[in-house]
Amino acid sequence: MKKILGMVLLMVLLIIVTSITSMKPNTMHSIQGNWELQSFYNYDGENITDTVPLAEGYRQVKMYYDGKVMWSRTTSSDTKDADGNDVIGRFGFGSYKLTDDELIETIEYGDKGMMRDLETLRKFTFELEMKDNTYSQITTDSEGNRTFSENYKRID
Repeated sequence: MKKILGMVLLMVLLIIVTSITSMKPNTMHSIQGNWELQSFYNYDGENITDTVPLAEGYRQVKMYYDGKVMWSRTTSSDTKDADGNDVIGRFGFGSYKLTDDELIETIEYGDKGMMRDLETLRKFTFELEMKDNTYSQITTDSEGNRTFSENYKRID
């Protein structure tokens, strides 16, 4: 009887330890939420060479939720599209995937200019640098050298 009671207690202890260990949250970062573009960086392949502030009247916001991404931006009134028409804003919608160091966005739908651009490229892969309330999506060339980044701040 003592052996059976000992085995039952051991099993209960193992179940408790397993459930406590499995309840620890995943420590991987979360991009879920709302983000506003703050600036751009230019790189020399590895290091930042220039910080470019946003032009007056330019605002870009991204929203990430449950594997979906949506972005919208407004521009100054003197922005023209390829046909010479005034462009006041742009938008896009799609899905995203995160790894420890990459952000992969696949755009499915957008404004007229975005839809034209999507004919040649729909999947965008960025190097990702993320902190609690900021992130940078860094574009790299074919050799993996950093070229450009968009830098965002959480606005939740």
